[in-house]
Amino acid sequence: QVQLVESGGGSVQAGGSLRLSCATYGYIPSSFCVGWFRQAPGKEREGVAAIDTDGNTKYADSVKGRFTISQDNAAKNLYLQMDSLKPEDTAMYYCATHWRWSCSSLNRNEFPYWGQGTQVTVSS
Repeated sequence: QVQLVESGGGSVQAGGSLRLSCATYGYIPSSFCVGWFRQAPGKEREGVAAIDTDGNTKYADSVKGRFTISQDNAAKNLYLQMDSLKPEDTAMYYCATHWRWSCSSLNRNEFPYWGQGTQVTVSS
């Protein structure tokens, strides 16, 4: 079993930065994909970014060039550096993982393990 715990959310003005962290506990296999998702009120949960065993990354078009995903210690820690934040980035942010070798997509249905989320609020 694996447990994921997010931290680092908060409130920031537009143009500012935040760094989200996700600590994973329990069994983690040698192959994995870990990612960040977000859900704004009244909207579906959407994929933001993901990184796989080989360090390959995927980003949603809406965050490319502004967000950077990284991980260390074989996915024990996952990070999301968010720069140039916009009000539309306001959402609950979740980390998630699956244990296939690569991240084929940012489809939330491929990820069985989830954290509880951390709130990000960007004011204009």
